[in-house]
Amino acid sequence: MEKDYRSLLDRAYAELPEHVEAYTRWTVPRPYVRSVGRRTVIMNFKEIADELRRDPEHLLKFLSGEMATLTNFDGVRAIFKGRFRSDSIRNLLEVYTKKYVVCPVCKRPDTRIVREKRLWFLQCEACGAKSSIGTK
Repeated sequence: MEKDYRSLLDRAYAELPEHVEAYTRWTVPRPYVRSVGRRTVIMNFKEIADELRRDPEHLLKFLSGEMATLTNFDGVRAIFKGRFRSDSIRNLLEVYTKKYVVCPVCKRPDTRIVREKRLWFLQCEACGAKSSIGTK
């Protein structure tokens, strides 16, 4: 038995690459923000929501609550009433990602939001952890 295990282990190590060529780390997409008069527009809002794998309406609701302003979503871009700096929007996206996207156990973004009865949970598809996130 020991010999079979050792030969299988040697074969597995032989098939591993010498070194990994590229390692890509998941990052939050940078918002492309423009000011138009007294409004602030995130031009790539749909792309950001798709990358985070979240409903754009949920992300928009979070941002409008944090920025205390009225918002519109036209299918691609988000329009906020008022002038906001791009770094403050970027920081809010980081906060959203930590709270609603990244698993608190394994720190991976492979999660989804599920509802059980009246409670909302962050269900990790990588490690299987389930964490309460409060109200959606």
